[in-house]
Amino acid sequence: MFTGKRAVITGGTHGMGLAIVKALLAGGAEVLTTGYNERNVEAAQRELGSKAHVVRSDTTDLADIEVLGKLVEEKLGTVDYVHINAGFAELEPFDSVTEAGFDKTFAINTKGAFFTVQRLLPLISEGGAVVFTTAVADGTGTPGMSTFSGAKAAVRAFAQVLAAELLPRRIRVNVVSPGFIKTPTMGVATASPEYREEFETAGAALTPLGRIGTPEEVAQASLFLAFGATFTTGIELPVDGGIAQGLVPLGAE
Repeated sequence: MFTGKRAVITGGTHGMGLAIVKALLAGGAEVLTTGYNERNVEAAQRELGSKAHVVRSDTTDLADIEVLGKLVEEKLGTVDYVHINAGFAELEPFDSVTEAGFDKTFAINTKGAFFTVQRLLPLISEGGAVVFTTAVADGTGTPGMSTFSGAKAAVRAFAQVLAAELLPRRIRVNVVSPGFIKTPTMGVATASPEYREEFETAGAALTPLGRIGTPEEVAQASLFLAFGATFTTGIELPVDGGIAQGLVPLGAE
C-alpha cells in the first residue's frame, strides 16, 4: 500500500505516533521517527527493529531540528509525508499557569511544529503531504487547558497558511484533531495512573459514541489525509467520536 513511500513522524515512539509508524511500516513505507524520552526511543527501536530509523530529538531545540533535517536527507533523501505529532499537555487552571509552564507548552506544541516543518519543507516531494496533530481542545473551552488549547489553535492557523503557500508545489497540508484517545499518557504527560484512569472513564462518558478512541483510529485518519485525500487541503479532521460536533445521544437531552 505504501511501498516506495518515505515518511517522517515526530513524536512517534509511543501512542498515536507509534501507531502511525507501525501502519506505514506494515504497508511497506520507509520511516524515520523521533522521540524525546530516551527510554521510549530505545523501546520503539527494539519493537520496530531495523525497518525504522528511530532518533532522539528535542523538538524545542533548533539545533536538534537542524540535525534531524540532515538525518532525513541522509537516510531518506526526499519524503512524501511529514506528520508533526510531538506534543505536550499539562492540566492547569488559568490562574495557576506559570511563565515556565506556558513557555514549555508553546515550545513543544507550537515552536517545534513550526520550525520542524520549515526545516523539512525543502525535502518534501512535489505532491506530498504534511499532517499536524492538534486536539479537539483547540476549539472548545475546556477548563485547565488554556495553554494547550492556545498552542494547538496556533498550529491549526499555521496549517491553513501553509496549505495556501504550498499550493504551487501541490503539497497538501491538513490537521487531524483527536478527542479522548487511549494512549499511555491519555494526552497528559504528568498525570498519575489513577488520574489517567479517571480521565479515560470521563472521556467515554462525554464522547457521543460512548467510548474513547484508539491510536490506530487516529493513524488511519492521518494516513487518509496523507495518501487518500488527494483533493483535500487546509482542513482539520476530527477523530473524536463526535465530541466536538455537539452531538447529543437520544435520551441524554
